[in-house]
Amino acid sequence: MAADQKTLLEDLTRRMDGALESLRRDFAGLRSGRASPALLEPVRVEAYGGEVPLTQVGSIAVPEARMLTVQVWDRSLVGAVERAIRDGGLGLNPAADGQTVRVPIPQLTAERRSELARTAGKYSENAKIAVRGVRRDGMDQTKAYEKKTEISQDDVKVWSEAIQKLTDQYVKRIDEMLADKEREIKQV
Repeated sequence: MAADQKTLLEDLTRRMDGALESLRRDFAGLRSGRASPALLEPVRVEAYGGEVPLTQVGSIAVPEARMLTVQVWDRSLVGAVERAIRDGGLGLNPAADGQTVRVPIPQLTAERRSELARTAGKYSENAKIAVRGVRRDGMDQTKAYEKKTEISQDDVKVWSEAIQKLTDQYVKRIDEMLADKEREIKQV
């Protein structure tokens, strides 16, 4: 029976890690006043008869602290890349220079910083909801094992405590990640 609990906890851990990784990606896309290639990852470009990720039409580089550049591989897509970045809702104003699109990162205003902090809070709350959903699935599986008399009531209590402890660890990590991101956003 112990192997079943271990297998269940490993599966729950893997799924909770997925929620943390998703949160990391969300946070990477939040602008903190410093240039980061992750900032442009959500941008999608109209190209080749559809929308493709920016990373499939060019390479993103950080030549200096407050500047991103996109080296567009196909010269005919430079205008589309420029438009996609401008319309991406990131508050960025790109400028084309041959096959390179320069994206200066403007200084963040206090209002924009608090807006970004609120957005980070929403992202972390979504991650917590995902972790709690994984916890609920684990508890349901535990109850199903009990119903099929594969485990005893005492085992249900032990498993439930282990699942709750795992959940608490992940919620704490999400809170720590949020605190770090808020510090980074509010740093002038």
